[in-house]
Amino acid sequence: MGDFMTYVLPIVMIVFFNIIYHICSKSVPDGLSPFLSLAVTYLVGFVLSILLFFITRTGGSVLSELGRVNWAAPVLGISVVGLEAGFIYAYKSGWEISRASLVQSSFLAISLIFVGFILYNEPLTWNKMLGVLVCIAGLVLIYL
Repeated sequence: MGDFMTYVLPIVMIVFFNIIYHICSKSVPDGLSPFLSLAVTYLVGFVLSILLFFITRTGGSVLSELGRVNWAAPVLGISVVGLEAGFIYAYKSGWEISRASLVQSSFLAISLIFVGFILYNEPLTWNKMLGVLVCIAGLVLIYL
């Protein structure tokens, strides 16, 4: 059961919440500023995150934990705003929910293979390069 909770459950959560995420992104009303919608989103996210911090913390106060925050947290915040605004704008411009996510995921997967190689010394294997070709073939197939 430990493997499920530590290895499988996070992926199940990512897939489940990604489905909800894309449904919500595509459902932002026309005429509503995507950035006001995101502000409400982040307000809810902030309250939920603080609540979950107190429920799950294993010690340490908010202030002591804040002292451990590095550059990644604010840059992640910037990247999440860009990511979410990009999806909202993509859906508002007419992208189909089934294609937008697939196209960006394919390009992301290809990019992260090289990011992993350059920044984290992850091996660049023939299987990964074959995966790049499969991603490109998939993109071609969805547009035929």
